[in-house]
Amino acid sequence: MGLEEKLPSGFVLTTVEQAAGWVRKSSVFPATFGLACCAIEMMTTGAGRYDLARFGMEVFRGSPRQADLMIVAGRVSQKMAPVLRQVYDQMPNPKWVISMGVCASSGGMFNNYAIVQGVDHIVPVDIYLPGCPPRPEMLLDAILKLHQKIQTSKLGVNAEEAAREAEEAALKALPLIEMKGLLR
Repeated sequence: MGLEEKLPSGFVLTTVEQAAGWVRKSSVFPATFGLACCAIEMMTTGAGRYDLARFGMEVFRGSPRQADLMIVAGRVSQKMAPVLRQVYDQMPNPKWVISMGVCASSGGMFNNYAIVQGVDHIVPVDIYLPGCPPRPEMLLDAILKLHQKIQTSKLGVNAEEAAREAEEAALKALPLIEMKGLLR
């Protein structure tokens, strides 16, 4: 005998955070940042067969000021790193990042001076998507996992400060390649 049984039909019970989370997850606008082979799979995901529009992602935005999701698809060179950070800084809050492919996540097979060994050295990453290149189905799964993360994120006056602290902690974290001990 809960409260739901005493209310008239059609009455919805929720919190402001849950409603705002549902709205935010249903209207994510990705920024175009395809750098290599993974960009082809990212474009395929936006086409008719996989149809990102059913998740509220109608169009890849050309301007970072209109986007709140950056999908870094492919390897990031040292010269492209400042541009990537500038595009990320121009995006409005809240913003999310998906690192698509092994090259974006860890440098992949390009372990040399010209390629950044993981985009998480430049911007905080919310979802890592492995593969070379990852299939469109995998990108859809990563987007759905990001939707869950967005829907459960908190609101309030401290949300921006918490995001800033999380970003600083992620950027200060020791890369896996430099860790010693059981990982080596």
